[in-house]
Amino acid sequence: MLQLLAVSQSPPLGLIQVTWGEETRSGNKAWLVKRVAWRLQARAEGDLSERARQRAEELARDADLRLTPPRTAKDATPIAHAKTPNLRLRADKRIPPPGTVLTRSYKGETLQVQVLEHGFACAGQVYPTLSAVAKAVTGSHCNGYLFFRLPGKEAAS
Repeated sequence: MLQLLAVSQSPPLGLIQVTWGEETRSGNKAWLVKRVAWRLQARAEGDLSERARQRAEELARDADLRLTPPRTAKDATPIAHAKTPNLRLRADKRIPPPGTVLTRSYKGETLQVQVLEHGFACAGQVYPTLSAVAKAVTGSHCNGYLFFRLPGKEAAS
């Protein structure tokens, strides 16, 4: 089962919930796989010894305490209902006026990005920069102005 988790594309969030009986906010797949493996091993071969538990308690007493509590699920804003970020764009002459739709063909698909007053809208999401849009589309960082073939700084001046 751990081999399947290691090669899967997404973190085993459901398995964490079943194994530990709680949800996790971590998206770090490697850490989550290790956590599941540790729990399965502890169940199969026994948990920590009493001596190890006492030592962990000693270390925890000496550790610095967290000053702010972790966010609970009710505090988190769902992505689908998140407010449009109130971003201030720099006065860059390469950015077309709000309402303009930038069109770009990428891997056989036509992308349409609408320039907003405070960001860029693409596929129902609002992004703060063109580079963020390009990264969401390509999966890797690239210059948004170059990706959407906007004029360079020299031409915009």
